Amino acid sequence: MTITGHILVIDDEATLRKTLARIFQQAGFEVTTAETAEQGLAFLKTTRFDLVFTDLRMPGMQGLDALKHIHASAPDLPVVLFTAQPDINSAVEALRYGATDYLEKPLKPEVIIERARTILARRQREKRKREILLQIEALQNELKSLESSEEKPAASTPAVPETERFLKRGELVLDLHTRRITINEEAVTLTPTSFDYLLVLARHAPNVVDYQTLVAEAQGYQADQREAQELTKWHIHQLRQAFDHDPQNPKYIVNVRGKGYRLVAD
Repeated sequence: MTITGHILVIDDEATLRKTLARIFQQAGFEVTTAETAEQGLAFLKTTRFDLVFTDLRMPGMQGLDALKHIHASAPDLPVVLFTAQPDINSAVEALRYGATDYLEKPLKPEVIIERARTILARRQREKRKREILLQIEALQNELKSLESSEEKPAASTPAVPETERFLKRGELVLDLHTRRITINEEAVTLTPTSFDYLLVLARHAPNVVDYQTLVAEAQGYQADQREAQELTKWHIHQLRQAFDHDPQNPKYIVNVRGKGYRLVAD
């Protein structure tokens, strides 16, 4: 698999910016450089990037603040921070706010190239997995539609009891017959897989559901913990976008770091 991507480098040192740009370009990457965090954030509004390298300490906005802004608008975009004055507190804080990696200056060319290739390779695999899962989902829905159209209508179909048709969790109601949800009597449209993830969370609520259980019960797919965490993260992001008014401060689906997610609706 050929590893490519567009990398944004943010650093106030002109010499280092040029050096990093040359190193990445020679390795086959497209590179854009910014001399301040503010300029880098402006580039992110108009250009699609696959990876960001940013200095931690710069005049004006600091790298950690830039990281927070980036993850607020693009939570899946990997960010690597580097600094000439490392300390354990800044490293822990960077990782807590979603940094993918934390490097010390002086930066070694072979190290940053290896980091970039590893991160972008993982990003490409995750993207391809999502594409395949969406294709599988579409094919499964088409198959169900074809099978249902071939079935002859029964002479009489017993009504589904209300207690079996609806699953209620506080203001959230899941209709298991139409596979739709309502929140405060307002209908919300979800993809079939997103509905299945929400259904698993609702059935286990208010308990925490670990990543592997979520993937197994929602998609019938056995995954290792890391893969399950990445798959789950994507679908939870979709759910939050659908019905949480503030996805950055979710009201309904809470992340229990390192364990999984739980539904808070009662």
